[in-house]
Amino acid sequence: MIQLRYFASLRESLGIGDEQIELPEDVHDLPGLTRWLQGRDATWASALANKRLHTAINQEIVKPDATVTDGDEIAWFPPVTGG
Repeated sequence: MIQLRYFASLRESLGIGDEQIELPEDVHDLPGLTRWLQGRDATWASALANKRLHTAINQEIVKPDATVTDGDEIAWFPPVTGG
């Protein structure tokens, strides 16, 4: 099982804040997981296509090609803006 978390505007557009799923057997990295999630429907495809999204695995920011393993917590969030 992996824990997935979606933050801010991403959570709003997907209509979900977090979920647990079985890691698909053919998914071994973040790009593979993202493609798998985008296959759910057009909303997911569009929301996760944003190249500016940040991703953390086990609460550490990772590069876009990071490895994903069973038991991981993966979080996506848009860039933070401030003023």
